[in-house]
Amino acid sequence: MSVLSKPYFHDEAAAFEFVESILWARGPVCPHCGCMGRISAIKPNPEKRVRIGLKKCGDCKKQFTVRIGTIFEESKLPLTKWLQAIFLMCSSKKGVSAHQLHRTLEVTYKTAWFLAHRIREAMRSGDLNPFGMGGATVEVDETFIGNDPDADPPKPGKPRGVRQMMKVVSLVERETGRARSVVIDHYSAGDVAYVVNQNLHREAHLLTDESKFYTRVGRHFASHNTVNHSAGEYVNRQDATIHTNTIEGYFSIFKRGMKGVYQHASKKHLHRYLAEFDFRYSMRAALGVNDQQRANEALRGVVGKRLTYRRIDQRPQA
Repeated sequence: MSVLSKPYFHDEAAAFEFVESILWARGPVCPHCGCMGRISAIKPNPEKRVRIGLKKCGDCKKQFTVRIGTIFEESKLPLTKWLQAIFLMCSSKKGVSAHQLHRTLEVTYKTAWFLAHRIREAMRSGDLNPFGMGGATVEVDETFIGNDPDADPPKPGKPRGVRQMMKVVSLVERETGRARSVVIDHYSAGDVAYVVNQNLHREAHLLTDESKFYTRVGRHFASHNTVNHSAGEYVNRQDATIHTNTIEGYFSIFKRGMKGVYQHASKKHLHRYLAEFDFRYSMRAALGVNDQQRANEALRGVVGKRLTYRRIDQRPQA
């Protein structure tokens, strides 16, 4: 039986029950006052139609559904279509475009675009713990994509280079397989060092390429080893564990997705696309996570992450 034939993808009542089972695993929680013990379901009556999943809190007397306080709040889209979209975005290795969601879900392109960004917000990890705790090995590298609207133009007669592109620093922890990516404004040792210092534990074993940006910051960690890509060295000749091939593999997935699926992302939205690729990579099949488990984890992230059109158009604060 196809996974997409499950009742909660097609029946709204089943969709509410499924979302409640994930978000309220220990029972309903009032989003207004936080009460858990005195919550009752409001049953439909013959005179008036009652919304599916409507509850009432015995403490604050307010009504609510499981959509309140989540990315679903104030959305007119049925919960069934939200669940379909979450599953599609979580099960596709390189993502699903807003145009594809528009066609598959039979919603407007504007709805599909906003829907996708809300789901990316749910995928954004709230775990701010540094990588490398306990002496784990962390690969760090930069990549470049698209055009940076804030960058200075190249000097007269000079071609466009990496400084005119959007700049990303990514980290992958080998032991856990987790990825974390950050957009930086300037391709400089200062910006790169700031990301490394903010996201790496002092116990970490750092692996990078030969870039001089890592020379000074690398001294703050348990060890710092490099490979010299410019000399054609991709694996250390004395120690085969010294390489950055893991993070290069992550960049390969990210760039194929951005170029082949999304084709373009503006700088103000790039951090959400990165959150999406970080999420899927950190919960990939190679780590024993299947599509349904990945979708369920994204669903757990919908709480407290409401996103309005106004907020979605704003750049993240540094």
